Amino acid sequence: MKPETKSQMIAAALIMIGAVAVIYFLPSLVLWIGQYSPALAFVVGAILLLGFFWIFWLRARYQRRR
Repeated sequence: MKPETKSQMIAAALIMIGAVAVIYFLPSLVLWIGQYSPALAFVVGAILLLGFFWIFWLRARYQRRR
């Protein structure tokens, strides 16, 4: 296995583990924040969900430059 391939696999695995953790805890986090401010809960939920796509977009841009 090439070092580049191994590095890419590790990066993808870490991103997926992070995404699964965020998605797993997102409902309880949003409900907890929603007790104080529904608008803030919406913003936090949207940021966390969009962050998943943002990370892959940044990674794709980085890979395109290389």
